[in-house]
Amino acid sequence: MPKIDIRRPHQLSVPEARAVVDKVAARMQEKFGMEGQWEGDTLKFSRSGVNGTIAVGEDAIQVKAELGMMLAPLKGMVEQEIRRKLDEHFA
Repeated sequence: MPKIDIRRPHQLSVPEARAVVDKVAARMQEKFGMEGQWEGDTLKFSRSGVNGTIAVGEDAIQVKAELGMMLAPLKGMVEQEIRRKLDEHFA
């Protein structure tokens, strides 16, 4: 299965970065029906065809996702959208 692994540095405190991730996760749930749950400073998310994590560190955000067979052909587009959102919120 195709995997996505993106790391983006940030200048926020961990609570501020978590708040941003929460905001993005709420939008993902609204738009795509994605479910998410925090385990420590890592948000685990899933929906049909994709599952992954968003780990909030002191100086970086790491997004890892595994795409199912149906989303495999869209890997480039999904990865581009994740990068765009990270740039928008953490640049």
